[in-house]
Amino acid sequence: MKLTLTLSFLICLANIGMAFPLSVSSPNGRIEVEFDLTEVISMEIRLDHVNVIEKAIVTMDMGNGRVLGKSPQLKRDEVEDLFETITVQVPNKDAHIESEYSQLTLSFKGKYQLICRVYDDGVGYRFVDQSAKSTIVTHEQMALTFPKDSRSFFPQETSMYSHNERQYLDKKIAEIKEGDFCSLPVMFETPYAKVLFTEASLQNYPGMFLEKDKENSFSATFPKYVLKAIPNVQLSPDRDQLLVEKADYIAQVDGGRAYPWRVFIISDDDRTFVESNLVTQLSPASKIPDADWIRPGKVAWDWYNANNIYGVDFEAGLNMETYQYYIDFASKNGIEYVILDEGWTKSTTEILDDNEDLDVPELIKYATSKNVGIILWVLWKPLYETPDTILKLYSSWGAAGVKVDFMQRSDQYVVESYEKIAEIAAKYHLLVDYHGAFKPAGIERVWPNLVNYEGVLGNEQNKWSDIITPKHNVTIPFIRMAAGPMDFTPGSMINTNKVNYSPRWSRPMSMGTRAHQVAMYVVFEAPLQMMCESPTIYYKEQESVDFITEIPTVWDETVVLAGRVAEYIVVARRRGENWYIGGMTDWVAREFEIDLSFLGEGNYEMKSMKDGVNAGRNAQDYKIETMSVVKGDKIETKLAKGGGYAAIIRKK
Repeated sequence: MKLTLTLSFLICLANIGMAFPLSVSSPNGRIEVEFDLTEVISMEIRLDHVNVIEKAIVTMDMGNGRVLGKSPQLKRDEVEDLFETITVQVPNKDAHIESEYSQLTLSFKGKYQLICRVYDDGVGYRFVDQSAKSTIVTHEQMALTFPKDSRSFFPQETSMYSHNERQYLDKKIAEIKEGDFCSLPVMFETPYAKVLFTEASLQNYPGMFLEKDKENSFSATFPKYVLKAIPNVQLSPDRDQLLVEKADYIAQVDGGRAYPWRVFIISDDDRTFVESNLVTQLSPASKIPDADWIRPGKVAWDWYNANNIYGVDFEAGLNMETYQYYIDFASKNGIEYVILDEGWTKSTTEILDDNEDLDVPELIKYATSKNVGIILWVLWKPLYETPDTILKLYSSWGAAGVKVDFMQRSDQYVVESYEKIAEIAAKYHLLVDYHGAFKPAGIERVWPNLVNYEGVLGNEQNKWSDIITPKHNVTIPFIRMAAGPMDFTPGSMINTNKVNYSPRWSRPMSMGTRAHQVAMYVVFEAPLQMMCESPTIYYKEQESVDFITEIPTVWDETVVLAGRVAEYIVVARRRGENWYIGGMTDWVAREFEIDLSFLGEGNYEMKSMKDGVNAGRNAQDYKIETMSVVKGDKIETKLAKGGGYAAIIRKK
């Protein structure tokens, strides 16, 4: 009788899929993920034994009744402690990443796996489907429940047809309405720690959004697979579309594959979210073995300032003389690129020809003679109709890259286009900068010629709104930038305090001090970094230009010295033997003691730009100082309201 009961018990265990919990911890032991396989795959995530995610239910519906993660029957589990050194070809944060993690691989009956990696700064999980018969993904479930009294910095969307440029609304989760949803990345603040959620290795699969459920829960939601899109004649038919026919599934697949990583950066120290490399660590390796031709750098940008140059003997506009002026400015100041934004083509859809006032191949020859590269703006829709033909032509002219704009979608077709365009551009040695785009999610590691993304509320908003505040500027490094580089387009020289600000289309100004804008070149990660102001104004502010152009756009090492989301940030970055510091604050004046213990041995010269004593009255007031420093020195600095601080520390 005892034997019969024991055998029955074992059979029962097998039928419920090995219900006992399985767990895996980070190398330092602080983060732990515990799985429950009772009815569906679910997990709890803890920091220092305290739940930061009460429960996460994860499944994938592959159609025809096959649901990965439902009634899971575990075949085997394996835990590995792994380590790798990642060399980043175009390093927006760190050139070499020491990647150490513990990996739990759960293999289930039904030909699928769930892989969970736990790092000292977070967690990633993904499904791997091993069935050759898979043809669609109907839905992917991820239901997250957070502890009571949690908050969110919530980038709320009104539609999945979006360029993902949002403010991060600081709300209690209980105040977010059921059905409201957001794009990624999104940050949650539990009573014990913060959790940033995003995705990595997003390839040929729709981007995820999060929708508010009841109480403290959110669920994944995705754009459906688009069967038919037509021009939106009520808006801008060259770029805006109506998605008139959609499938009842989110993705088409061809057999088994690995799906995107779901990424949780977890910390009780806000600095972690700026220093983390998890999206890079969880994305595939580069497909460009020799990336030496990829030249990061700064870009003189025309559209923000509406080609508003003056004091010249020609009429400014979309013509040869104006762009030669931009090229001359870039050449004189060692700026690597000039962009030709909207207006250089015959029309926005006729993109194989330039307008009647421009000879772009001739302009590129002129720029090349001045050691300046030309980047060409183009709409995504006409480009993706014949991408090889168009990019080959631009390459034959000698263009250095393309700025692709107005994707505004995150469905599978468009996500796949990001990678295909980058791949074709790489064939012709062209850089790519995506605007009207979702956040970085790993394609930039696969194709490192993809040097920047927008997907952020940036300086261009100054032309028509008052939402680019110093508080916003010290929020985005901890949230949006955690996903990867961002084309914020800094460099405004018309700086104002809050009371003096007003939006202006052709001569925009920015809130915050001059030092606040200059500090962005250290704080904001962007291998291709814009300089948004008019060259005419830059010539009048040569001292600021000289400071900005000394700052690199790629880095060997990043250390966050101080930081708190939506309040302040102080970052130190190294390039070679030299270090660079950027500090920014919200509308609260602050004082910092900057400890130079990160320096190497030897003597250094430090040149700093800081808020002038009258920056609280006149935001353009600043002071530049030079002094000798050594490792361990402590520098006292004051930041005005909306202020900033930048320093260049060179080895003697």
